[in-house]
Amino acid sequence: MRTLIHERVELAQQGRSSQVICRLRSGWAVLGDSQFIAGYSLLLPDPVVPSLNDLATDQRAQFLLDMAAIGDALLAATDAYRVNYEILGNTEPALHAHIFPRRITEPDQYRVGPVFLYPKIVRESRPFDSVRDEVLRQGLRRFLKTAGVAVS
Repeated sequence: MRTLIHERVELAQQGRSSQVICRLRSGWAVLGDSQFIAGYSLLLPDPVVPSLNDLATDQRAQFLLDMAAIGDALLAATDAYRVNYEILGNTEPALHAHIFPRRITEPDQYRVGPVFLYPKIVRESRPFDSVRDEVLRQGLRRFLKTAGVAVS
């Protein structure tokens, strides 16, 4: 089954996505389509597989290490006080990890739960903007390169 994750990985491979932060060992670090929480990132596996369980043990470990490295970058490059990690695969049945920097300034009713509790209108209110989000994208890329995690 072809998914949006497949399409996004192909764009990254072709150098045609302004959302790409960098290539990691297990896949691609990218900024999310929505930046309602600035810095919302994803890790897209390359090659694409249906789930974490479809990876060999060493590949699973690498994917999870890369996911945590994106979290480290978000903690370093934003005012986040913690990071939420989610691997769901419900809407897009292909492995991908959502990585959300959480801020103390978020409204209490949303800060203490999963980000998908935010109303849809809020989640769609700040789409990725290649100009506005470039400084953050470059900061994350710089951190991951300095940490020796980025492949390219």
